[in-house]
Amino acid sequence: MSTPNDQADSGFHRGELAVQSEAGVRDEAARMARMLEPVELSGGLAGFLADQSFLAVTGRDATGRLWTSPLPGPAGFLEVRSGRELAVHIGLDADDPLHGITAGQKIGTTTVDFARRRRLRIDGVLTTATDDLLVIEVEQAYGNCPQYIQQRLLVPEAAGPQAAAGARRGTSLGPDDVELIRSADTFFLGTAHPRRGADASHRGGPPGFVRLDESGLWWPDYPGNNLFNSLGNLAVSPEAALLFLDFTTGATLHLSGTARTDRGEVGRPGDDGHDGRIVRFTLERLVAAHRLAAREIAHRPYPRNPALTTTAK
Repeated sequence: MSTPNDQADSGFHRGELAVQSEAGVRDEAARMARMLEPVELSGGLAGFLADQSFLAVTGRDATGRLWTSPLPGPAGFLEVRSGRELAVHIGLDADDPLHGITAGQKIGTTTVDFARRRRLRIDGVLTTATDDLLVIEVEQAYGNCPQYIQQRLLVPEAAGPQAAAGARRGTSLGPDDVELIRSADTFFLGTAHPRRGADASHRGGPPGFVRLDESGLWWPDYPGNNLFNSLGNLAVSPEAALLFLDFTTGATLHLSGTARTDRGEVGRPGDDGHDGRIVRFTLERLVAAHRLAAREIAHRPYPRNPALTTTAK
């Protein structure tokens, strides 16, 4: 049965409310509900976007499958055309799973200033999609806390010879994929709500916080802003898209499949966040390539990354 909240495009939807209630943070989240109201991209937000050089975008390919992709670009490639319109002046690589993305769908984006540990989520309707331009009619825009962002200094770099070799597509992880995942201290999680559309979220932790074992791929959920946008979406729809990046080599790994939240005893093995929540992902499709047109020249881990605990069985 739907609720009035399900019919509105602002405020929390029933999946977010359910996870907030289960975590015992409903009141805390309610105090931040105004963050989800429509907002103008003016003043500080416009200035922040003008300086950024990285955007993660979650959307659907021609078959309707959910993917999350990176869009690095020079400062200025994110242009606020009006308070409710954002232009992205760069195209998706020909081998990217979202290349050829169609206008008319609701997409989710997150821009991250790795050096200053700041991030901004912008969700809305993709109104224009060409080989070198995406235009988003903004519906939501709000900042997230700096927790778990590893400081990085990235510089633009042209795609190397490996990028010309094309992408590898498949349904199972190879040795290089496993190595990239197990060494990652950052990834992006794409989820979607059937009506409100897609969302792109940053996830960070110490290298090894994303595990691979006989049960598949999983990671502990860490305490955050208590909004539970991603886990709330998963409570309604299991669709999920993961993006892993090697910031030193330019390797990219896109995973598309489903995810679910496994709730258990607080402090159990693998519960690094000490909140009882572990997210388990089931792979259906992957795209691996070397296409990130940026390279890391300096790196500093987030100083309060949770310590890894014993791997869950």
